[in-house]
Amino acid sequence: MSEPQTDVSRPSALPTATLLQRAVPQALIDQNSDQYLDNIEEEWNKKVDLEVETLVDGMVDLVGLASINDKDKFRIAQESFQAQARAESMVRAANTLLSITHSMKLLLLLSDEAQIAHRRDAELKVVQEEKAKAKEQVAALLDDMLRSSSSSR
Repeated sequence: MSEPQTDVSRPSALPTATLLQRAVPQALIDQNSDQYLDNIEEEWNKKVDLEVETLVDGMVDLVGLASINDKDKFRIAQESFQAQARAESMVRAANTLLSITHSMKLLLLLSDEAQIAHRRDAELKVVQEEKAKAKEQVAALLDDMLRSSSSSR
C-alpha cells in the first residue's frame, strides 16, 4: 500500500543546513559593551533620520503639488495620484516612527537596571529586617518556653 500524498511539509535535518544561521563578524564579537551600545544607538538614529527625512520630503512635495495654476484635468489627476502616493509613504513613515518610539519606551522600561537594582536592594533590606525580627521573636518565645519548663520542674 502506498503512502498517501499530501502537501504537508515533513521537516528533516539536513547535514549542511544553514537555515537562519547568520555569520557573525568577528568585529561584533570583539566589541565591548560601550561600543555595542554606541552602534545600536547609531542604528536607531539612522532609522529615525530616514523616517523624518521621508516625512519632510513628503511635505515639500505636497506643498509643491498644491500650487494653483491653470491645470487641465489630466494634470489635476496626475497631481492627485502623486499626492495620494506621497501621503501613503508619509503615513508609513509616521507609523514606523510611532513603532520606533514604542520600542524605545519598552527598552527604557525593561532595561532600567539602576531602578531595578534599587528596588531589589530595598526589598532585600526589608526582608532582612523581617528576618531579624522573626529571629528575635523565636528567641523570645524559646526563652519563655525554657523558663516555664524549668520553673515547672
